[in-house]
Amino acid sequence: MNASSNTRSWIESANGHADFPLQNLPLGVFSRPGSTPRGGVAIGDSIFDLQAALEAGYFNGAARAAAEAASRDQLNDFFALGAGARQALRRELLHLLDENSPQRARLQAATDGLLHPMSECQMHLPARVGDYTDFYVGIHHAMNVGKLFRPDNPLLPNYKYVPIAYHGRASTLCVSGAPIKRPNGQTLPPGENVPQFGPCKRLDYELEMGVWIGPGNASSEAIDIAEAPQHIAGLCLLNDWSARDIQAWEYQPLGPFLSKSFATTVSPWVVTAEALAPFRSPQPNRPEGDPQPLPYLLDAADQQNGALDIELEVLLLTRQMKEQGLPAERLALSNTLNMYWTLAQMVTHHSVNGCKLQPGDLFGTGTLSGPQAGQFGSLLEMTEGGKTTVTLPSGEVRRFLEDGDEVILRARCKREGQVSIGFGECRGVVVG
Repeated sequence: MNASSNTRSWIESANGHADFPLQNLPLGVFSRPGSTPRGGVAIGDSIFDLQAALEAGYFNGAARAAAEAASRDQLNDFFALGAGARQALRRELLHLLDENSPQRARLQAATDGLLHPMSECQMHLPARVGDYTDFYVGIHHAMNVGKLFRPDNPLLPNYKYVPIAYHGRASTLCVSGAPIKRPNGQTLPPGENVPQFGPCKRLDYELEMGVWIGPGNASSEAIDIAEAPQHIAGLCLLNDWSARDIQAWEYQPLGPFLSKSFATTVSPWVVTAEALAPFRSPQPNRPEGDPQPLPYLLDAADQQNGALDIELEVLLLTRQMKEQGLPAERLALSNTLNMYWTLAQMVTHHSVNGCKLQPGDLFGTGTLSGPQAGQFGSLLEMTEGGKTTVTLPSGEVRRFLEDGDEVILRARCKREGQVSIGFGECRGVVVG
């Protein structure tokens, strides 16, 4: 179901494309000027219009039913169909877009209606998100943050037994490119006993992956660990913006609230589970002495093949850097192999109490930092809670984000013998 490494597309921009070669085919929701949002597929520098392709009669059978669901103004209906529908649509897209496709001449003659330059399209949230849950499975981030507040005991005892998470705010999810307004809230200045109200002064990003839920489960029916992968439709990039000073004052005893609910940015393209299959890996072994997961969270197949090898990158572009013509500066390079828990374990644990998951629900993985400097997925870690600074090529320094700063997240799958695929970008500019 995956194109080989030497398979090419008749869409020239797809061949060698950094993110969207034929081997990827992520789905998203887009619109053109004067048109309503509808589903499409990223291929090279273009978007393949599923609605136009359906009207032209390019899909039949199971692929047609899948394309109809994926062509709407949200992907919830498509996610609900599950792996069989995704696979049927993927097979037909690979057949249609291959350079040796029997339909090539007909498709090329109709490209004005079928293919739209990505630069001329507006992207929308891929799905209508009923519920958003943010996990905390990046163990190095958990350790780094824990050391700031509890130097002698950075990880609480439950971390290695429970995939920790909290329920986020679905209403403030936004798609890449949306401006991020600096939030207001209560903060407690150092040395003071009474909080003050005003704009956040310690605004931060968090480098995460987003997990789109496919078929859900009935209320009170838990998802077995062996079946959990069937409930994952695909992944995206996710920036869980964080107001660190608001968070420090409010988080005890119930956890994050206003410090997280003001904005969460996701990349617009959903890279499907099928496209990611060649980049699956064994879950890294736990450090010696760590407990085994409890039986309901432990599955041999998941441990052998349930992790993903995805390179993650965060860059910063300030207003001054833009004015000076400087490129964005890389702040961190990490990997999804830094996850202490697998995606399947996240799904299973979320449902084990009978919680109902629904198509289009979104999980965040939590910040995915590495263990070393240069791999930290937040400024909180990079600056040790604001004690040190990050120096940029423009000569500017940062402890936390300033107005005009643009945060850019990227992700790429690379493996010997496989064509590299990417996720596009997840961008957001801080405004006052």
